[in-house]
Amino acid sequence: MAIVSILHRVSGILVFLLIPLLLSSLNASLASPEGLAQVKDYWQTPICKMFVWALFAALVFHLFAGIRHLLMDVHIGDSHQAGRLGAIIVVVSSLLVIVAAYWFWG
Repeated sequence: MAIVSILHRVSGILVFLLIPLLLSSLNASLASPEGLAQVKDYWQTPICKMFVWALFAALVFHLFAGIRHLLMDVHIGDSHQAGRLGAIIVVVSSLLVIVAAYWFWG
């Protein structure tokens, strides 16, 4: 349970730090047709694709862990045993969504 809680915070920081980079790419792509071409070329590199998958994984995990924390705030699954099960469900469901997305778009 503690690991999921810490990873929830880490994924939130990662999302917070990476969103401005996406917004700057959006700004450059909307500025001119040349900017769009540059952004498209830039995002086709393997490093950038890895960056997008890392951001997607952080977003998915942060969403599921956030839902778990919200449920625990209203006393659903806040016992020790239910909290442990909820943490396992968060990790497994996050991995399933990430693998399914990679299979579909990868």
